[in-house]
Amino acid sequence: MQTSIDPAEIAKFEAMAAEWWDPAGKFKPLHMMNPTRLDFINGEIAARYERDLTKPLPFKGLRILDIGCGGGLLCEPMARLGAEIIGADAAEGNLPVARIHAEQMGLEIDYRHSTAEALAEAGEQFDVVLNMEVIEHVADPLSFLTACQTLLKPGGLMLTSTINRNPKSFAVAIVGAEHIMRWLPRGTHEYAKFITPDELANMSQQAGLQVECRKGFVFNPISWSWSISDRDLSVNYAIAAVRSS
Repeated sequence: MQTSIDPAEIAKFEAMAAEWWDPAGKFKPLHMMNPTRLDFINGEIAARYERDLTKPLPFKGLRILDIGCGGGLLCEPMARLGAEIIGADAAEGNLPVARIHAEQMGLEIDYRHSTAEALAEAGEQFDVVLNMEVIEHVADPLSFLTACQTLLKPGGLMLTSTINRNPKSFAVAIVGAEHIMRWLPRGTHEYAKFITPDELANMSQQAGLQVECRKGFVFNPISWSWSISDRDLSVNYAIAAVRSS
């Protein structure tokens, strides 16, 4: 398979690699949103595989891939819940940061410098693929989703989150986050690469995935908090989809 990675996007994140675990650094928005992302992820995995989140190690026996894992903000919680977690990232500079932090936390996580296409060619298979805040940074979204679908076992679950494309998302994700609040370096996101929920659903279906739900991640500037919404997908949102065969 050809790779869908965009070298310019890889360079952006390698330049910020040292700050992955700094909640006040360049990944501050991700740290703020992470508990809400995890609520969505944990709920969807538990429902799909009938796991009780109140029990110890509820994800034991599940093999999970976090594609575009960065510094491991999602890998570590998955490991604590008992999953066999593989974190893959095309930005090699992210991985030493992820490995060191996992070691400091006493967690065993398999971090790899790789792409979805390379893992698919190697015949890797997973119960769950976490594809969170990645697709807006790849060169060919449909090719990327197709590779991720190949990585799923039949009946496996993929969770994909990204940013909608509309005037509100431009104002919030680019003008607000990059220019006014300066939470992210300018140029972190490109508006033309944002994807609407319908576009993502259609591409997922073309890739061989059955979309089961859509949820919004909504920021409240008054309470300074994030929440999951069934209706508001105007800026950040996620879909859950299953490989049918």
